[in-house]
Amino acid sequence: MTFGRSGAASVVLNVGGARYSLSRELLKDFPLRRVSRLHGCRSERDVLEVCDDYDRERNEYFFDRHSEAFGFILLYVRGHGKLRFAPRMCELSFYNEMIYWGLEGAHLEYCCQRRLDDRMSDTYTFYSADEPGALGRDEARPGAADSAPSRRWLERMRRTFEEPTSSLAAQILASVSVVFVIVSMVVLCASTLPDWRAAAADNRSLDDRSRYSAGPGREPSGVIEAICIGWFTAECIVRFLVSKNKCEFVKRPLNIIDLLAITPYYISVLMTVFTGENSQLQRAGVTLRVLRMMRIFWVIKLARHFIGLQTLGLTLKRCYREMVMLLVFICVAMAIFSALSQLLEHGLDLETSNKDFASIPAACWWVIISMTTVGYGDMYPITVPGRILGGVCVVSGIVLLALPITFIYHSFVQCYHELKFRSARYSRSLSAEFLN
Repeated sequence: MTFGRSGAASVVLNVGGARYSLSRELLKDFPLRRVSRLHGCRSERDVLEVCDDYDRERNEYFFDRHSEAFGFILLYVRGHGKLRFAPRMCELSFYNEMIYWGLEGAHLEYCCQRRLDDRMSDTYTFYSADEPGALGRDEARPGAADSAPSRRWLERMRRTFEEPTSSLAAQILASVSVVFVIVSMVVLCASTLPDWRAAAADNRSLDDRSRYSAGPGREPSGVIEAICIGWFTAECIVRFLVSKNKCEFVKRPLNIIDLLAITPYYISVLMTVFTGENSQLQRAGVTLRVLRMMRIFWVIKLARHFIGLQTLGLTLKRCYREMVMLLVFICVAMAIFSALSQLLEHGLDLETSNKDFASIPAACWWVIISMTTVGYGDMYPITVPGRILGGVCVVSGIVLLALPITFIYHSFVQCYHELKFRSARYSRSLSAEFLN
């Protein structure tokens, strides 16, 4: 610390009348960013940019903030429990204190995060990264002010591509991306129609003299597909360049899905160019069709722009134990009922046996459609014991499916409200940008 009373081994923080004594070494690496910035202050002007007042004789720094809230925050950063709201204090006021000292909403206990989301969604409150205390520790170091505009620009670009509700530009970009996804899905579905394939075959027969006539870019559908792929590729590259952590970006599920949706196109183009797509290369033709059908992953890109799909993915992520439990229930019941149905319908009387239940694997199909109450009618028991077993199978399926689905349903509702409240935080910023 280059500014302050020389020789003083400690400094005093006066927060709303409550005084706290800290050593200089502790001040340097203090968990709260605003407090640690005092260590890099070189003049009285730098000090007054961090605190409200300063007494050089007593080496005391004054902060006109809520003392009780700072006490809760100080206990949290020292490792004494979890961060919760101070009693008899507004959630938004406490959150404002957190931002001032350099904390974020993620530091709160989960129950308090829900309370904060409820209050912020009701009042349409938005806290941007430009507020005091929201900038990182790097801006407190010398020379960081010069790079702050570039960091803000990168952060704005990142939010524009990653958070569709963060700004008006993000809304427009998300709408364009949705249009490309819909167009690509329509082209994919239309390309499987018999008339469409017949017309494409006629067009290829006219250009048999060209080696690259089977390339996906020669037909109208191929041109549309190439344009959509170009948009998706450019979007993915820009999002990768503006991301904070490149390794974390690659590991995200939605980004992996983007790669799975884009890569098959380039592989199919290369295979078509080097091998062609004719009757002599049937195996390569099958591979090309499989790769092109993987374009169906594009529809999952809509999860970036719709809360419903995000809720579904978050629910599956949080309820994987319940999903495994559901699969275990179904597998155990399927093993029991398929063995019994095969025995009752085929194993006891071979003369009047039901040929549909000739084996346990064949009976498993009947069990699964009975437990899920689908009942296609393609196979059914004909003996009285078999029909009784079928009734028990249907009732058991309803009970077994209902037990874990209750937990999954509550988790789905919880995830939906959480994502909805998180999206509501940006509504005020979006309205202000639209008006301006």
